[in-house]
Amino acid sequence: MHKLVILIETPEDEKAFDEAWPEFLHNSEQMPGLLRESSCRVEHLIYGDYQPWLLHELYFDSVAAIQTAMSSPEGQTAGQILQEMTRGRVAIVIADHKEDNLENIRKHRQKSR
Repeated sequence: MHKLVILIETPEDEKAFDEAWPEFLHNSEQMPGLLRESSCRVEHLIYGDYQPWLLHELYFDSVAAIQTAMSSPEGQTAGQILQEMTRGRVAIVIADHKEDNLENIRKHRQKSR
């Protein structure tokens, strides 16, 4: 699984951002191949210089699926809205997503001891 990760810095106008966010979501959620999404507001920066304010993740089967989604009319519109509402204060990356459940992690931890 791969995900498109959007890292948004604190907007100049949080109220305007919050008003535009639903329109961005509406378009991004219509992108072909989207499997799921998640958002979170950063509460504390523990270490580092980059200070994201909001993280939004869009999950897809593959990099090719992300590229198709981004080039779709919905993806193009979502990207345009994102640029307007962040005024370019955004970083976007594609990541190879892997996750494991705690039960499986503990099972492997016990075997290695």
